[in-house]
Amino acid sequence: MKFVAREDISAPIEEVYAVLTDFEAMERAAMRRGAEVQRTDTLTQPGPGMAWEARFKFRGKERAVQTELAQMTPPEVIGLKSTVGGLHGLTAVDLVPLSPKQTRLSVAIELKPDSMPARVFLQSLRLAKGKLSQRFDKALRKFGRDLESGRFSK
Repeated sequence: MKFVAREDISAPIEEVYAVLTDFEAMERAAMRRGAEVQRTDTLTQPGPGMAWEARFKFRGKERAVQTELAQMTPPEVIGLKSTVGGLHGLTAVDLVPLSPKQTRLSVAIELKPDSMPARVFLQSLRLAKGKLSQRFDKALRKFGRDLESGRFSK
């Protein structure tokens, strides 16, 4: 199953990329939402091989997700691999400069099951795909507006 969303942001590509690769801020944001996040790699500089484990509640059940930064090509591409309860996810984040102060952000998430419970879970997501796609689009739109308004400025 694949989710794809695209948003045009009124900010230079370098600024959008800097916000997306501020991994410490992303960790703090997940923790503010109730997740427990822990880095599991030993890298000192951001780059491929960075890894995290996060624990959170979803649909009344405790879940654990392992995520690894698989690709990082400044300032255009970020790729992540994730595993949670028999589901494997690939996330591709692509940035395209539309003008010096305008950037198109495209995010694609592909989920694949590798167990029967994961297949059943994915089937329930398929039934709600329309609503989930709308929420995904809305979240990306909110991210774009927050970035434009300077919410992520340091």
